[in-house]
Amino acid sequence: MLRAYHDMIEANYIGADKYFHARGNYDAAQRGPGGAWAAKVISDGRENFQRFTDRLKFGDSGHGEADSRADQAANEWGRSGKDPNHFRPHGLPDKY
Repeated sequence: MLRAYHDMIEANYIGADKYFHARGNYDAAQRGPGGAWAAKVISDGRENFQRFTDRLKFGDSGHGEADSRADQAANEWGRSGKDPNHFRPHGLPDKY
């Protein structure tokens, strides 16, 4: 997951967020049940923290809820062993 995060930061590619979420969870799940469990714990914690900080910034406006649900769907997609390239944006360099 950390490698996918670093690649996401390095790529700095608009529209690639869901791909890197799926890829990080996929990579972790390939390490076995413990990897899938850790990916779920980390992903859920990150999304809950993000929702919390969004509420501090924007109140209870619901800002970011749809994006958080989409991130979680990409996380689950990857954890379930499905191909993360489903979320790969056109034009993202092959390096990633």
